[in-house]
Amino acid sequence: MQIFESKLTVNESHIDDLSHVNNVHYVQWVQDIAKLHWESNATQTILDKYFWVLITHFIEYKNSALLNDNIKVKTYIKKYEGAACYRIVEISNAHTNKLLAKSETKWCLMDGETKRPTRITQEISDLFK
Repeated sequence: MQIFESKLTVNESHIDDLSHVNNVHYVQWVQDIAKLHWESNATQTILDKYFWVLITHFIEYKNSALLNDNIKVKTYIKKYEGAACYRIVEISNAHTNKLLAKSETKWCLMDGETKRPTRITQEISDLFK
């Protein structure tokens, strides 16, 4: 299992009326890390041929993040099933390692030409081992 990681710093635009990161930003970070992980591993040929669509999204909020907190976002593929990929994302405080949110998402691999679901090939699953 390959773990992919990214870091960011909470800025003013992430903060809501309760003075912590708005939940919408956690969801955005889940989507952003998935895209970064895909784009950093896939060849241009694969990127031209396939794309992913989000099917289901579950997120559990554990703790708050505040202005100027350094955040670590990590992701990995839990399993593949036909055209589906199950991805885990963990968002933590980079200094304390306290878990802020955890997400499990189900993505469907799509054929870029037909715009229809397509089975995940060994070549694609090998990108994330």
